[in-house]
Amino acid sequence: MSNLKEVLTIGRYFREKFGETIYKVPISISGFTCPNIDGTVARGGCSFCENDSFSPNLQEKKSKFKLNPRVEKNPYLDNQLKQLQLQFEATKQRLQNKFGAKKFIVYFQSFTNTYAPIETLKALYSKALSFENVIGLSIGTRTDCVTEEILDYLVELSKDKEIWVEYGIQSFYDETLEEINRGDSSSNMKYWIQRTKQKGLNVCGHLIYGLPGETQEMMLDTFEQTVKLNVDSIKFHPLYVVKNTLLTAQFKKGKFTPISEDLYIDTVVKSIKNLPNNISIQRVTAGIDDNTLLSPLWCKNKHQQIFKIREALLKEGFIY
Repeated sequence: MSNLKEVLTIGRYFREKFGETIYKVPISISGFTCPNIDGTVARGGCSFCENDSFSPNLQEKKSKFKLNPRVEKNPYLDNQLKQLQLQFEATKQRLQNKFGAKKFIVYFQSFTNTYAPIETLKALYSKALSFENVIGLSIGTRTDCVTEEILDYLVELSKDKEIWVEYGIQSFYDETLEEINRGDSSSNMKYWIQRTKQKGLNVCGHLIYGLPGETQEMMLDTFEQTVKLNVDSIKFHPLYVVKNTLLTAQFKKGKFTPISEDLYIDTVVKSIKNLPNNISIQRVTAGIDDNTLLSPLWCKNKHQQIFKIREALLKEGFIY
């Protein structure tokens, strides 16, 4: 067993760096949206994204106010700061009770968390960093929603804290990006990932395997291009179809067939086998166990997928 190679998970990375387990606290702030939903670059969002355009329920639940960088005043900031505190405290309590968690990273997860006026971002990020035992931030966003000003502000924060920028890459094939209504280009993604890295910030790239029309060769090529950009971490997701998305219609008309579990696992294992030692893995799969999932049904059970990926990696000499 001694010749097995340990995969650098983000958990192992944090334990090596901080000497203890660090827990991510996911946060979802209302009012945040995306230039791909509000019409700035596209309408309707990415084809796999559930959003207001397709769901009357979402429209009812969420406030009509939506942020974008051009908004001069944010009347909901106080409310957003309260949301942040309430969500953080509730999740922190749960993690403390369940795992004895002591140190945390606040993860701004839903929608595009740099797509707002800089003053709003500063207020939210500094509030998150003021919470007890928070060692840093992880900010989920798009490469067309960062600016030099935002990155420079994050560099300031990174002098004392662990700061990560998580970019949704999905694919480096422009025809795929067009097909999924991404509203961004491979060249723009590469430019901003390189700028973020040049400034010394940590970057996590999100890749989706099973996008419409993509072969395994294309998926692995996107993975290799991501590695060449010297990202610090990668998340892998399978593309699954949920209700209230552009993809729902394509799937129901028989125009889109989701990736098979075997092909997905094989592609993830091939990727991890070619992963440089300094790049960590934050996620190997994703799933959704509720009635919004239309296909593939193997995405219902995330734990079973992780077990199968772990077994497949073990056969290749890797411990995940």
